[in-house]
Amino acid sequence: MSRPRTIADACQSWLKTCERNELESGTLKAYRSHVRIHIDPKIGHLLVAELTRSDVKDFIDDMLDAGVSQTQVRKVMVSLRAVLAEAVDREWVDRNVASDVKLKRRSGRHDKDKVIPTKAEIRMILDRAPTSHRAMFVAAIFTGMRISELRGLTWAAVNFETRTIRVFQRADERCEIGPPKSRAGLRTIPMAPMLLNTLRAWKHSAPASDLDLVFPNGKGRVQNYANIYNRVFKPMLVDLDIVDEDGDARFGIHSLRHAAASLFIEQGWTPKKIQTLLGHASITLTMDTYGHLFENAEEDVAMFEKLESDLLAA
Repeated sequence: MSRPRTIADACQSWLKTCERNELESGTLKAYRSHVRIHIDPKIGHLLVAELTRSDVKDFIDDMLDAGVSQTQVRKVMVSLRAVLAEAVDREWVDRNVASDVKLKRRSGRHDKDKVIPTKAEIRMILDRAPTSHRAMFVAAIFTGMRISELRGLTWAAVNFETRTIRVFQRADERCEIGPPKSRAGLRTIPMAPMLLNTLRAWKHSAPASDLDLVFPNGKGRVQNYANIYNRVFKPMLVDLDIVDEDGDARFGIHSLRHAAASLFIEQGWTPKKIQTLLGHASITLTMDTYGHLFENAEEDVAMFEKLESDLLAA
């Protein structure tokens, strides 16, 4: 009879599976960090077969009480669910008890990790971004692509005839080209007219690149993320007075992806459509991240009014 398995055992098995699947190095680094810093120290000693929903909720509460941001807690929980899914696959346990444990969203004033740019701020960026990076920022706003995907984008993936962009690779933190974060990252995104025209114009002025990159650095290689943020994006926001109370840039480059998601939702597109466009691995991730933006108080009231009317009309 095999020995009882712990959460720590499941973590190691999951990480080995991730390595065998050749996940992108930055993703593996994040997963190992989740295990090393959060999961192993808190619940690694618990037996997989004895883990309860209450244990998982306590784990979440402990992270929040320790000052871990809600955004980070959500990421750790994605990893924990994957760890327990691995345990289910190996028949160490019958079900994934973390799959239906949700992290309740706090009020917006506590969520400093995800800032969604206003429409006025988006328009300022579209109008006044530096020429060297305006096309990249326009693409981020109108497609919701990750900055890593934009850094790895090639002209071969941009189809001006069908007006679409095919996402099939990304550049990691070491500027190495590789596949998207997950299979869901493989997708085709339609281009809005502004993006289409911007990329057409940019193609004639972009630096030459042996790698066929759409947004290369001056030498035609993959741009370094830190350089984009520190030398271009952050100074741009400061110049545009898009700053916080301390005078620092109000949000990071990833917030352009949040801006795109908010615009998609405003158009009334379905969560499933938005999940596909953003390349999220699951609808749960989409709803955990942007679910609050789907809420509409007036629409909810109208729904209940109709419910009452339909009932009493019978």
